Amino acid sequence: MGKTKSIKGLVLITGTTSGVGLNTLKPLLRFGWEIIAVNRSNKRALEIAHQSLTDSEIKNIHFIEIDLSDLKDVRNGCNEILKKFKKPINSIICNAAVYKPRLRKPERSPQGFENSMAVNHFGHFLLISLLLENILSSEREIDLNGKTTVFKPRITVLGTVTANYSELGGKIPIPAPADLGDLSGFKNGFLAPTSMANGKKFKPGKAYKDSKLCNMITVQELSKRYSSDKIIINSIYPGCVADTNLFRDTPWLFRLLFPIFQKFITKGYVSQRLAGERVAQVASFEEYAQPAVHWSWGNRQKLGRKAFSQKLSNRIIDSYISKQTYQLTRKLVGLE
Repeated sequence: MGKTKSIKGLVLITGTTSGVGLNTLKPLLRFGWEIIAVNRSNKRALEIAHQSLTDSEIKNIHFIEIDLSDLKDVRNGCNEILKKFKKPINSIICNAAVYKPRLRKPERSPQGFENSMAVNHFGHFLLISLLLENILSSEREIDLNGKTTVFKPRITVLGTVTANYSELGGKIPIPAPADLGDLSGFKNGFLAPTSMANGKKFKPGKAYKDSKLCNMITVQELSKRYSSDKIIINSIYPGCVADTNLFRDTPWLFRLLFPIFQKFITKGYVSQRLAGERVAQVASFEEYAQPAVHWSWGNRQKLGRKAFSQKLSNRIIDSYISKQTYQLTRKLVGLE
């Protein structure tokens, strides 16, 4: 009898041109995934992939061009994905993010939204929503890490310590902790002159934190709406990856000192390579198939360190704020 051809699972990941996303590709390929890599530029994504991956590895990656800041582009890109791939997606990893703490005034997305919220939250929210029916249909046997396994659909979203007020890093008052307030900015349409979810004065660093807070709220709210019998939705903080391109718009002195501070003072530094390995594992392995968990390693890089379920603040898990954020986001991205 001939050997049965193994069926590769299909995983989608956003933001693979640098940092954690780029370093998640190799372990995903090692585990046996076929990958959809979503980036603003296919040309750039392919060039960078060739620097760290072999030609045979790249054959298992499909590059799809989507500008997450542009909701029209997200819709077009999702349509392209649904038409192009015969088999459904098994796992989605929301990784891409922008962080521009030096802005004096907000940048705007094509739809007129403050850009860090548009990319980090709205773009990913719409992408998940448009692909959800597809991913829910995907539970089947796939070849993963050398074994044939029935894989329950999974969505993994990268969170951050600075969005979680239950952790010390989430209480840092520079420029202010993540807090959506009464969501008046969202309620009023989130267009100029509004640039913050709470409707208050623009603070670029806080705008980033608020967008990541929305990411983590989305995980909690989706987990309430979709049974864990059908899909696992969770978030992850792989540790402080202090030297990625996420920080390219920070002052040069910060870029110099921040990795040193994290390595030798807080000892919270995590390499891009280890962070990528952790993300790939959370998106793939059975031990992480727990709904609404925010996986963390305690912001530490230690050999053999185990992940745990990080306690989340009321700003993330409060049912009223969670529901409001979800419903207002659906309206803002044009889903209702």
